[in-house]
Amino acid sequence: MSARTLGFAAWAGLVLLHTAWYLWLAPPANGSPWLAVALMVVPLLLPLTALRASAQRALLWVGILALFYFCHGVVAAWGEPQVRALAWIEILLCLALIGVLGWESRNYKRPRKPQ
Repeated sequence: MSARTLGFAAWAGLVLLHTAWYLWLAPPANGSPWLAVALMVVPLLLPLTALRASAQRALLWVGILALFYFCHGVVAAWGEPQVRALAWIEILLCLALIGVLGWESRNYKRPRKPQ
């Protein structure tokens, strides 16, 4: 499995995790589960607009967003025991995504400026 494939799998995993988390596994006690899904999943879908131009750029945007989701996972794992397992899955998916970006950036070559 290539690093880029792992990145896309982690991205899809985050989308599926948050959909299941807020609709079925641990819906919010106060408020609408659909609103929670919209707030957590829609930002993850925005980089799809960059996918047509460049898969690497789309993964970069998801990696930037993954920093927020990583923080969310840490806070949820620390504060809410009933969602601790879901939070750890979120943390691992974010670390995989950020690790893929680091691995992919090692091979990135900037285009030369015309002289």
